[in-house]
Amino acid sequence: LHLALHTALNIIIIVVVENKKHDLLRAIQETKRGLVATADQRSSIEEALVSVEGYNMGLPIDLIKLDGTWRLQYTSAPDVLILFEAAARLPFFQVGQIFQKFECRDQSNGGVIRNVVRWSIPTLLEEQEGATLLVSAKFDIVSARNIYLQFEEITIQNINVSEELQALIAPAILPRSFLSLQILQFIRTFRAQIPVSNPGRQSVGGLYYLSYLDDNMLLGRAVGGGGVFVFTRAQPLE
Repeated sequence: LHLALHTALNIIIIVVVENKKHDLLRAIQETKRGLVATADQRSSIEEALVSVEGYNMGLPIDLIKLDGTWRLQYTSAPDVLILFEAAARLPFFQVGQIFQKFECRDQSNGGVIRNVVRWSIPTLLEEQEGATLLVSAKFDIVSARNIYLQFEEITIQNINVSEELQALIAPAILPRSFLSLQILQFIRTFRAQIPVSNPGRQSVGGLYYLSYLDDNMLLGRAVGGGGVFVFTRAQPLE
């Protein structure tokens, strides 16, 4: 009887948590990932966040669950919202999907995190996924729910040229010369790496509180007023 009650209680908790998560996802739905969230919406989202976070409090970070790719659904972080604002105002700049990719499955106290931003310049690059901005960091677990990020490198890669630009470089009506093909190949394989830290100087870092984690949702808070983040599990990136 005791086991049956325990099982029934667990099922009830799972159902309640799933409903709370659904409420949170519904609250962020019309905000364009946070860009157009009103003060009232932000308040409702914060309430929904806290409601979900309450079911995971105190539990240590499960690195096996954390490992993998997470898609950004909402944020209030100014350094991310400025990207969305730029894309909304500038006709020549698009921001596509943003992911956080954790590589920590076989680790015990940390790992690597890659912030992946898909972006584009219309007519020059393919829509939404014309290029990839990759911000890589090492992270260490510093307490039950806090990780410390140490940013290492910014990379621009995976440049996908639009059909219009391809036609300009190598017109379809002409035989593609060796040079024009070389130019296209160079653009496609171009990769620029910018180190964030210099020898002898401490690298840029930050404290990140992972407030909720399960199989399909990750909630985080940048410590020091850096904003909140809502992620859902995504397919692995290539």
